Amino acid sequence: MLVYGKNIAERILSDKELVKKIKFIYTDEVFLQKNGNLFLENVKSKIKIKRNYELDNLVNGVHQGIIIDMEDYQYTSFSSLLEKDVNSILILDHILDPHNLGAIIRTAVASDFDAIIIPNDRQVLVNPTVIKTSVGAVFDIDIVLVTNLNSTIKTLKDKGFWVYGTVMNGEDYTKVDYSGKVALIIGNEEKGISKLVKESCDFLVTIPISSKIDSLNASVAAGILMYEIVRNRK
Repeated sequence: MLVYGKNIAERILSDKELVKKIKFIYTDEVFLQKNGNLFLENVKSKIKIKRNYELDNLVNGVHQGIIIDMEDYQYTSFSSLLEKDVNSILILDHILDPHNLGAIIRTAVASDFDAIIIPNDRQVLVNPTVIKTSVGAVFDIDIVLVTNLNSTIKTLKDKGFWVYGTVMNGEDYTKVDYSGKVALIIGNEEKGISKLVKESCDFLVTIPISSKIDSLNASVAAGILMYEIVRNRK
């Protein structure tokens, strides 16, 4: 997997466990001269000097002179997540935009959520765009890939979680009690949460918006709700 950009490079190169997953580092002379302090002795052997146009050919995004070829992202298993002390989980019901996913991950980390659960079909997975948009936050939270959201939700409920789904005509999100273990569900950008997932929820909540707007961006809605949960628990 090729990840790119100075911020991502700094995040990876500062983490001993992530450094172990690096295969090669592609950079140009200009970046190396300005940022040579980023590269510790144990990674210098992995550096491959490229011309800027060669870096352009490796990725589609803005690389800023640094591209890291590393092992693919490793998801946390659902069983191992349940063994941890988790109290706040974000469930994404088929988010398709990698920029939305990256932004949601970054906010989940910022708001101190414990984990994110995503389905393995009809859902954008962790890719270079997601990693760049999250500014490396993807490495700071457990992300779990599951085959069936409904059975996953049932298991969480059996483990004492209250499940909150986001809809257009639910209860005002500021008037809901979020104490206890929380699993918050954010739906697809166009269709929202699916029928079966909605039926599995304990609470259906809504963010009131102006009649001039149809709906909020999924990452914006997720951010508002996650921070309301944080505020509600103080």
